[in-house]
Amino acid sequence: MSLQKQQILNKEIDSFDFQSGGEASSDLKNILRKLGVPSKIVRKTAIITYELEMNVVIHSLGGEITALISEDELEIRVDDSGPGIEDLDKAFTAGFSTASDEIREMGFGAGMGLVNVKRYADQIDVKSSKDAGTHVKVIINLAN
Repeated sequence: MSLQKQQILNKEIDSFDFQSGGEASSDLKNILRKLGVPSKIVRKTAIITYELEMNVVIHSLGGEITALISEDELEIRVDDSGPGIEDLDKAFTAGFSTASDEIREMGFGAGMGLVNVKRYADQIDVKSSKDAGTHVKVIINLAN
């Protein structure tokens, strides 16, 4: 693993800002394309970033998404100041969602967010607590 990582994205995410939701994933996708990252990796990254970004919009009080790149990996960090995830095992179960009826009526909250992140990430680490929100770190190997 290369030790030097360069920050290529840092973006605030506002709670319930559905109009801006998805901007960070779109911005990151465009940055990676300009850097010449293979399209397969750009696609995986866009899915992961969008799912995490929308989780912040839907479930938290706001947060931040940061992406760092090195020669051999992309690291995505998402930190929020939300209520935390009560049961991480359930959160990684397809179809499980704590989204409100209002959110579901908008087409979100299908319970596939963290499932999709895990599917496309090479590594994922989630830490969540009631007092400290949720902190996600995802690694995508660029050699894939």
